[in-house]
Amino acid sequence: MNLELLESFGQNFPEESDGTLDCISMALTCAFNKRGTLLAVGCNDGRVVIWDFLTRGIAKIISAHVHPVCSVSWSRDGRKLLSASTDNMISIWDVLTGDCDQRYRFPSPVLKVQFHPRKHAKILVCPMKHAPIVLNIDGSYSVIPTDDDFDLNIVASFDRRGRYIYSGNAKGKVLVVSTDNFKLVASFKVTTGASNTTAIKSIEFARRGNCFLVNTADRIIRVYESGEVLACGKDGEPEPIQKLQDLVNRTPWKKCCFSGDGEYIVAGSARQHALYIWEKKYGNLVKILHGTRGELLLDVVWHPVRPIIASVSSGVVSVWAQNQVENWSAYAPDFKELDENVEYEERESEFDIEDEDKSVVDPVDVAVEDEEVDVLAVEPIAAFLSSDEEAEDEKALLYLPISPEVDEPEEPTWAPTSDPTDEPPQAETQKRVAPKESSLLSPKKKKVKVVDIELHGDTPDELHPLLSNKSDGKTKRRGPPPGKQKGTSDGRRGKSKHRRIHDD
Repeated sequence: MNLELLESFGQNFPEESDGTLDCISMALTCAFNKRGTLLAVGCNDGRVVIWDFLTRGIAKIISAHVHPVCSVSWSRDGRKLLSASTDNMISIWDVLTGDCDQRYRFPSPVLKVQFHPRKHAKILVCPMKHAPIVLNIDGSYSVIPTDDDFDLNIVASFDRRGRYIYSGNAKGKVLVVSTDNFKLVASFKVTTGASNTTAIKSIEFARRGNCFLVNTADRIIRVYESGEVLACGKDGEPEPIQKLQDLVNRTPWKKCCFSGDGEYIVAGSARQHALYIWEKKYGNLVKILHGTRGELLLDVVWHPVRPIIASVSSGVVSVWAQNQVENWSAYAPDFKELDENVEYEERESEFDIEDEDKSVVDPVDVAVEDEEVDVLAVEPIAAFLSSDEEAEDEKALLYLPISPEVDEPEEPTWAPTSDPTDEPPQAETQKRVAPKESSLLSPKKKKVKVVDIELHGDTPDELHPLLSNKSDGKTKRRGPPPGKQKGTSDGRRGKSKHRRIHDD
């Protein structure tokens, strides 16, 4: 598809709703792959639904976890998918086959997981009440240094190329650590006026450019330039290039992210289903998208190359896009739309091979006609490449093959009939005896051993914020439901850290 033909002539942000994606189960979080062809949606029942975003159809469903999925992340080539659930489990999935490659169990709830932007063998994990760690495939990990050992409410993120890790704590301190040796490279403090600090809720990087945003508890989104932050060094004082906020309603922000080209910023309100879009260069608010009244927003992602936003609210993924209006005069200025057929009168020499009436031959036209056009060479599209790449990744997984599901295929009439005296095969016997156990006849998937990650220091067995918010909204209290003790699995507080249940 030619991206140049999809340009909206200067306006690169969505304007209206473009439908919804219903995953049947409650959607909680979502993420696009590098090209935006696939959308992974983590659901409340532990499944991960992968949508083909071009056809708006479900391409694959992975039964990833037993508990709700709280975070998903794609590898760079799109062949691996990382998922985390509220039962402290992290899994790595092969997207093409749907098999689980690795599975890890943490002693505390996991708030966020992220693949390394260039190396899928490294994973950034943000456990609750613990410093972020960089986890390797073999189960070894390295702890990211923190500014205060007692302040463990930390968020972290890889930068655009994975060279540095940016982390922020509840005291407004942002640390920049090298991914190779985990040494502190730069640091600064986010202040609000007279040296008052504010807690950092999230850090997000743009796919293009060197900008990143910091979402803080004072309801202000600050946009920084990473080059300036690194130049200021330790305990620096970089100035944000933009400060974005809702001065009228003082809206707190649930999730913020950049557009695919890094020119716009979208922020989802924590109070309602509303999306605010700013232009990064000037800091002006260009659009407010309102969803259904009364819904609460859970997640927001922007398409990597298109002006499309996907937001998760009330268990459904809402898609926001532009109103596509056919404007052929933009390509051909003399184009005219006709309401009815008009008889056309052709000129005498209009369709002649050689115009006999032409008096003067223009040499410019002759040169253009003699020019050979190369229609075989495929030039890489700049929108799909990073600034340090020259060609697209040929091994990247962009689409998933879909095979039609046939419940009970009919036997062909031309097939030879079997001799009734012959004994039926063992598989047919099992199918006749136990038709409900047909799943046993399918090839068994390999069992993946669960790797237990032992974190140093105190790891309190607390409830995941995603679960605590649900219980607060339903029962209006933080204790377990009546009739359930704290040691039961429904309370999720007394879940043992030493259980050895290996899921398929």
